[in-house]
Amino acid sequence: MARRGGFPGGMGMPGNMNNLMKQAQKMQKQMEESQKALEEKEYTAAAGGGAVEVTVSGKKEVTKVKLSEEVVDPDDIEMLEDLIIAATNEALRKMEGDSSSVMSKLTGGLGNLPF
Repeated sequence: MARRGGFPGGMGMPGNMNNLMKQAQKMQKQMEESQKALEEKEYTAAAGGGAVEVTVSGKKEVTKVKLSEEVVDPDDIEMLEDLIIAATNEALRKMEGDSSSVMSKLTGGLGNLPF
């Protein structure tokens, strides 16, 4: 009499499920390696025609701020603040874009699934 349901032989996982688990583990390892590599990268952006330059790490930390002398005007601190904000935000956008691109390549778009 034919057996219904369960795994063949009553033990272990079917071959396809075992392969799927191995692939998932491989993908997880690749994602961890990619995340580590991204955290070690730096992203730089400028504002005000290069008068302000900000560098951030893949860990979302500001690592460097470079200012041209002509942008340091004690009578216009607000402009300098705005340029620093603009350069920082652009550097963070670059980092996020790079991170999204790398992870998308690894997951083949699986990250967009509504789980």
